[in-house]
Amino acid sequence: MNIGKSRKTSDLAALDGATFGLDKAMTMVSFVLLFVIVFIPIFMIVYNAFFFEGKFDIEMFQTVVFSKDNVDAMTNTVIIGVAVTFFGTVVGLFYAWLLGRSDIPCKGLMRALFMIPYMFPPFFGAMAWDMLLSGRGGYVNTWLMNAFGLETAPLNINSLWGIIFVEVSYYFPFVFMQVVSALERMDPTLEESARIAGATQGTVIRKITIPLVTPAISAGALLILISSLAHFGVPAIMGFSKQIYTLPTVIYACIDRAGGSFEGIRQGAALSILLVFVVAMALILQKIVLSSGSYDIIKGKSMRPTLIKLRGAKYPLLFLSVITLIVIVLVPLIMIFLEGLVKAYGLPLVPENFTLDNFRNIATSKATMDSIQNSLALSISAGIICMFLGVMVAYVVIKIKPKGKEILEMLSVLPYSIPGTVLAIGVILAWSGALWGISLYNTIWIILVAYMARYLSFSMKSASASLQQVHPSLEEAARACGASHTESLKDVTLPLIRPAMVAGFFLIFLPSMRELTMSILLYGPYTRTLGVQIFALRDSGQIPQASALAAIAILIIIVCNFIVTQITKDRKGV
Repeated sequence: MNIGKSRKTSDLAALDGATFGLDKAMTMVSFVLLFVIVFIPIFMIVYNAFFFEGKFDIEMFQTVVFSKDNVDAMTNTVIIGVAVTFFGTVVGLFYAWLLGRSDIPCKGLMRALFMIPYMFPPFFGAMAWDMLLSGRGGYVNTWLMNAFGLETAPLNINSLWGIIFVEVSYYFPFVFMQVVSALERMDPTLEESARIAGATQGTVIRKITIPLVTPAISAGALLILISSLAHFGVPAIMGFSKQIYTLPTVIYACIDRAGGSFEGIRQGAALSILLVFVVAMALILQKIVLSSGSYDIIKGKSMRPTLIKLRGAKYPLLFLSVITLIVIVLVPLIMIFLEGLVKAYGLPLVPENFTLDNFRNIATSKATMDSIQNSLALSISAGIICMFLGVMVAYVVIKIKPKGKEILEMLSVLPYSIPGTVLAIGVILAWSGALWGISLYNTIWIILVAYMARYLSFSMKSASASLQQVHPSLEEAARACGASHTESLKDVTLPLIRPAMVAGFFLIFLPSMRELTMSILLYGPYTRTLGVQIFALRDSGQIPQASALAAIAILIIIVCNFIVTQITKDRKGV
């Protein structure tokens, strides 16, 4: 059947009378672009880690990788990544079950609130908790020492467990979103049969429910692991003061110390190989887990799973959910906005110490305004380019189906399957004059290329889902009525998938606006982004100014997310 559809598409393309039709052009352009923006950077990492001046060189790799400081950083990275993945999966699975399968009140509202951490960059949370619980300077510690006459701070979030706590707070929605969707679509007959046979609720959950949603759990857990391994902001904010380093922060320090020299970048590439190795092991583990069973959870019959009655546990669990939301959502957001209003960091958070000067100064600071303009320009450009490129790649894969379409699809999603730190190093190596003398280093263009590679899969997946719903007969009818291939695409196919295109744009725009992990390695003297500027202000001690700028970023994200929700609310299943 696929061969027949592919032949029909080719035959229709031939109606235009050109030997080199639009289908072939789109296929070739897709392969070339993905080769340039995805394959070349990844290849350059491997090449420069093991080769120098055309000769195999393992000495530098061994020296860097087995250095005691880097081994300690690797150990911290793995500990944080595994712990965040474990606790994030447990928290996400628990609340997914609670909101997806129980009769707990206010499920709709709480489901929306549990999605909020996904919207904001984790380093905003790190800033907030650092202001509250850092050593002697944290507001909570200061109050406790004054109130109880303590000589030392009772709490200190600047630790390995503090980093894990903050990252769990912002990454558990990866599992929550995957699992709650799977639970709602699951065939309930197996669970009901187990209950009839006398199984307790705990046994049903352990032996049936969790195994059936294993693919969703593993997909969410893998996203948590990749995000945690590559994350720069939280370890940098909460770990530097206590000499707690991870691979991303070591890579940043390595390149920063070297002043952007090639040797420093090569060392960063060697360390990046370690991140790729850990992610590869996780992918292999996921494949082993999924290959050990069958996971058909959606049957032909339309049925909704039975809701579990919580009885006496209903309101205690509702209370626990509210407390969780207050801790992970309200407290950090309120802290960011309050600190943005205070005259100087450390002053009590009372009205007489509040001022709007920090927000006014945003408009008068050239560096800050340039960072906002850079982020807007990059986010809009990446969103528009990836929107059209993603649609083109999706059309080639779904409709044209050329030989090698699997390679095309793999290249489009590969950059999001590897840590952002690794991709940034690859982009530096590829576009700093090594290839064809093209140097984009320290320009805004190198950041744009990295954003395009990183977020292309968002647009491609969104467009693919919509294109699968567009029946080939619609395009064929247009062609039969005399429309050219270009006209049928412009007048039939693109209008039908326009909502998916717009959603794809915002799915790229939002993470690009808040991005830090790649930008911190790629920015130049005049190309700071919003995330980099917030981090730089905070790093230089201008914490109220950094908080005010973070508050503006939060408002931008909320407005954009509202727009996305309005566009996609009637497109369930796309």
